[in-house]
Amino acid sequence: MSPTEYLLYGSILVIAFAMIIAYYFNRKRKEKIEEPKYRMLQDDDEEKGS
Repeated sequence: MSPTEYLLYGSILVIAFAMIIAYYFNRKRKEKIEEPKYRMLQDDDEEKGS
């Protein structure tokens, strides 16, 4: 592969990675992402109503 092809391939990978990170950390998704963290901290007895 020529240096130009390596540069193009590397650039595509960096752009794809940046898009994945931007999608994952989007403010609209924050509540959905944070929900499991708080669910693990809840006491199981409180959910059952005992």
